[in-house]
Amino acid sequence: MVLFADSAGATWGIAALATCGVILRPWRLPEAVWAVLGAAGLVALGLLPWSAALAGVAKGTDVYLFLVGMMLLAELARKEGLFDWLAAFAVEHANGSPQHLFTLIYIVGILVTVLLSNDATAVVLTPAVYAAARAAGAEPRPYLFICAFIANAASFVLPISNPANLVVFGAHMPALPAWLAQFALPSIASITATYVALRLGLRRELGQEVLTTQVPRPRLAASGWIAASGIGATAIALLVCSAFGLQLGLPTFLCGGVTGLIVLATRRRSPWPVLRDISWGVLPLVAGLFVLVEGLERTGVTSALGNLLRDAVAASPERAAWGTGVTVAIASNLMNNLPVGLIAGSVVAADHLHPHIVGAALIGVDLGPNLSITGSLATILWLTALRREGEDVGVWHFLRLGALVMFPALILSLLCLLLLTPGL
Repeated sequence: MVLFADSAGATWGIAALATCGVILRPWRLPEAVWAVLGAAGLVALGLLPWSAALAGVAKGTDVYLFLVGMMLLAELARKEGLFDWLAAFAVEHANGSPQHLFTLIYIVGILVTVLLSNDATAVVLTPAVYAAARAAGAEPRPYLFICAFIANAASFVLPISNPANLVVFGAHMPALPAWLAQFALPSIASITATYVALRLGLRRELGQEVLTTQVPRPRLAASGWIAASGIGATAIALLVCSAFGLQLGLPTFLCGGVTGLIVLATRRRSPWPVLRDISWGVLPLVAGLFVLVEGLERTGVTSALGNLLRDAVAASPERAAWGTGVTVAIASNLMNNLPVGLIAGSVVAADHLHPHIVGAALIGVDLGPNLSITGSLATILWLTALRREGEDVGVWHFLRLGALVMFPALILSLLCLLLLTPGL
């Protein structure tokens, strides 16, 4: 039974409050608490039936499996010393230059994002970068920012580079050659613009350091090499699944589980220390966001947005593409790019829009979250990884740097997308 006459207004109000809680974290409660409270509020007040809420939770199954697999791989790698080994390797090749270390980490961040996804960059690379900065005697924060920003900036190079890509395109995912034809140039623009903006924004911090050049490289045991091989095997599995249009969650989960079993059998250790240290709180956060989206879709937002977009395309397709990209980018920061991607995917799937309107929406979903600290799931995972290392970044600190980084990359990426379609 609905307890409010204006059920749509109440649903949007609860979603807005839950989103503010996720962003601002009142009383420093975890982000998941606010997402779950918002979802529970929709059900308790009769705004969303239990069956619909459970259906919303079920829609995230592939994402849950993907995250568990990635977090398991990251925790195994951390415990087996792989990150410490990689840190020493990076410091050796930086030759005492913070700028060289910055560029080296940025390149690695591109590769991890492209081949393993932006969530992997947040979960797997962040601890390695923290270890590298500490080993070099440097302040970690400038280098940690790379993990946050490149995770989104490089997340539309390939379909597997961001789970949100699968959400936006759904069953209409382009073949890999068509994807590259559409997104290769915008991705290059995004990655280049983000690098330049980050170097400018962090030039003071990077210019004040002189790094240690000699760091003892720890010996990597056989179990460490197994963990590294598991990450490599996962990258190959994701590429194969992407080529055949398969979902990525189950293969990632299986790769993580098999790698864990082999490592633990080699070490003859209990699985509980590894399982205990995984950040399980991200799963209820994602589930809560899926339920909130289910509630919002029942207010008619999908059909309303579809009508607006059809009118905009009829008036000017090029302006519609620009408006779609910018609007979706801003919206991703107001309510996280996962729910925005779900809504955008529903809108574009229902109206069979021109591929470059859909492409603009995807760029907004992927790149827009570089503005704020809770714009994307990858950035939230990055925050979680930072807190485990005793670091934290405030909302306004990130926003100042994000404004410098995100807008030029977004504009250049959309411009490159539209240049590929004369007469759109």
